[in-house]
Amino acid sequence: MSWQGKQVLVTGAGGFIGSHLAEALVKAGARTRALVHYHARGDAGQLDGLEPAVRQQLEIVAGDVTDAVQMRELISGCDVVFHLAALIAIPYSYKAVASYLAANVQGTYNVLEACRARGVGRLVHTSTSEVYGTAQYVPIDEHHPLNAQSPYAATKIAADQLAASYHAAFGLPVVTVRPFNNFGPRQSARAVIPSIISQALASGRVELGSLDPIRDFLYVGDTARGYLAAGEVEGVCGRVYNLGTGRGVSIGQVVELVGQIMGRPLGVEGSATRLRPEASEVQRLICSAQRAADELGWRPEVSLEAGLERTLPWIDAHRELYRPGHYAI
Repeated sequence: MSWQGKQVLVTGAGGFIGSHLAEALVKAGARTRALVHYHARGDAGQLDGLEPAVRQQLEIVAGDVTDAVQMRELISGCDVVFHLAALIAIPYSYKAVASYLAANVQGTYNVLEACRARGVGRLVHTSTSEVYGTAQYVPIDEHHPLNAQSPYAATKIAADQLAASYHAAFGLPVVTVRPFNNFGPRQSARAVIPSIISQALASGRVELGSLDPIRDFLYVGDTARGYLAAGEVEGVCGRVYNLGTGRGVSIGQVVELVGQIMGRPLGVEGSATRLRPEASEVQRLICSAQRAADELGWRPEVSLEAGLERTLPWIDAHRELYRPGHYAI
């Protein structure tokens, strides 16, 4: 399928992955409607960091997926909808469970209903590797049991099951993508890699919680390519696709890699405020993306080291976005 002239909607376009996906769609020739979360500041989130020539081609709309009427209006006339809008910060999910239910479950229901009512050609729904919990076996394939270890993960499992049910019950053409841990330029200081890099640039010392959890870090450009494949390959509706590299790296190893790129060792300090509750910490996530390779023709292209080489200078050039007080957000 050619994206040229296709009408698409990206919910959550003001976020990290959403902004990269919207950018990729514009460059592929799609007419891209970008939904950003409305707030009093009036900005467009990470879309404000796009090149002006790309940003000007976006139809940016402020709103909220919890508004069912607005979802029907925005989805009208769309060929493909990419649903990324969600509350994603795990620490905040311990404090505001109802907010996560509203955004992640009710919001997904509103998008599903709107897609069904408007006869959308395909909905690409976003899951997360957090739905698996600590790996019972590795690499984790799509058959791995789901195990919510945080309220955030629980709401994402609920959203995933809603999407699956709409395909089974109503024939809605849904594809679910399940990215593992993303990183790259424009990611907020809430995430671990920008937190490590920004602190290293500021002082050479890094304050973190546990260094032991193992993650599969996927460069965001590869993630965007995975979304495009899920939106265009025929015969894949009703399926779930992991997106990851198959390489597990501990948080402590990431600190070492950042130090190697910077040419100096980094000091690390522990912080109780950065620790999850003990039973809620997901210790190991390593992806099997074999299904995506076999059925979508997708494979990651950017290594962790190469991605860090691209991310570090971007954060260095935008230090004003990474003030110390933001590290814990």
